[in-house]
Amino acid sequence: MNLPKRMLVANVAWAQEMGRREPNLFRALAMGQKPQVLWIGCSDSRVPAETITHCAPGDLFVHRNIANLLHLDDDNTMSVLEYAVCELRVAHIIVCGHYGCGGVRASLLPPADTLPHFNRRIRPLCALAHTHHAALARLPSEEARINRLVELNVLEQVRLLREHPLVRERAPSPLVHGWIFSLNDGQLRELESGFEPETTKAIAPV
Repeated sequence: MNLPKRMLVANVAWAQEMGRREPNLFRALAMGQKPQVLWIGCSDSRVPAETITHCAPGDLFVHRNIANLLHLDDDNTMSVLEYAVCELRVAHIIVCGHYGCGGVRASLLPPADTLPHFNRRIRPLCALAHTHHAALARLPSEEARINRLVELNVLEQVRLLREHPLVRERAPSPLVHGWIFSLNDGQLRELESGFEPETTKAIAPV
């Protein structure tokens, strides 16, 4: 059986199981959504938001893109942020990066001629890498440089979100958090908490 067919069959089993476990779930979902969290994560297939946080349908409003970037001139990203903050009135925004990110790795390499859209997407990452070039160069390995840039990227996206009028001017403002997911052990690390005083106005040197 091919993968798409297996997915459809698995969906039938999942729907039946969920219906038995929570008889009112689908009726509640059909009435509307009230997620408390906007999740901005990477499109990487290994980092599925609901799975790694054990969340149920309706818990997360999810936006995923290459390297979990906030592009202020991208209507896709900004419409998600606008709807989550202004209409759904989420209480939290979580930016989740992951160690070993391919988009971050690419930002440290020459642009790939065959990936023009991808290259444009990661330009802010390339600029961030350039800003921190000296500090990154002191790190002992390519893996260490990639993972440090992953962290710096999450901190930068948190900063951009906290400073954006959609977030800053809503009362009460949603809390913005920065998390990192490790593919090595499946654990999430809190890099920046929205419950604590802001520390990302200036990114500390490595």
